[in-house]
Amino acid sequence: MTRSNRSRITGWLGASLALALLAGLGTATAVTPPENLFQRVGFDQNLGARLPPDARFRDSTGAAVRLGDLLQGRPVVLVLGYYECPNLCGLVWQGLGESLQKLKLLVGEDFDVIAVSIDPNEGPDLAAAKRESVLKGYGRQGSAAGWHFLTGEESQIRAVADAAGFRYVYDPQIDQYAHASGLVVATPDGRISRYLFGVRFAERNLRLALVESSGGRIGSPVDQLLLLCYHYDPTTGQYGLLITNLLRAGGAVTVAGVLGFVVVSRRRERRAAVRADGAPRART
Repeated sequence: MTRSNRSRITGWLGASLALALLAGLGTATAVTPPENLFQRVGFDQNLGARLPPDARFRDSTGAAVRLGDLLQGRPVVLVLGYYECPNLCGLVWQGLGESLQKLKLLVGEDFDVIAVSIDPNEGPDLAAAKRESVLKGYGRQGSAAGWHFLTGEESQIRAVADAAGFRYVYDPQIDQYAHASGLVVATPDGRISRYLFGVRFAERNLRLALVESSGGRIGSPVDQLLLLCYHYDPTTGQYGLLITNLLRAGGAVTVAGVLGFVVVSRRRERRAAVRADGAPRART
């Protein structure tokens, strides 16, 4: 293959790869998230705020329950999310489960766990399935009475979420809720005492939060690195805002790398051509 042919092929290949990557990025940005999504989603640290005791829900058996009646004189770990979440909610439960396995304090004896679905279309059947799965993973005998998985109407959900500072947004385009991931710890009388952010929760931090809460002490605000639970739409093969930003950043680096490779290759070929043309010819 001649030098000129190699040069043309290198240029064509680089341009093709760049165009393909840019086209892929264009596809990834096809989903338009709700306006001001990042500003509308998050955790406000409402330390000392009281969970609404009169908020009413259905538990995993379908029975009507009052939130205040679930406060049994023990601290509470509040989990806000939804049971059919395809994204980070499962990782939050996994992270909580791993921390609870190391914790000497027991659910149902030293503290309770209350899960509230933010999706008003979810019912007791989904709550029951999630409860069964979580209880099986926890594996501690006699803890069942300390686990509460609730569903309810939008107004009741919002009352609890607002008290906890939990801001979320529903995106009808992909039928998903955008929300931050983390846990809320409350005192036995239902006052917010501590926030744990992310999807992994150090046993030491959870234990400290529960011990402080059991004594009615309110913790201090903590630094937060929020993970947004808003992700991939499998029905359309498109991405939400968070992943689009990552793709845009990664794609730009990749395109720049490809173009850089093409430029360097062509410069090397030009220098080689100049040296070859300027070299003295061998005498015959």
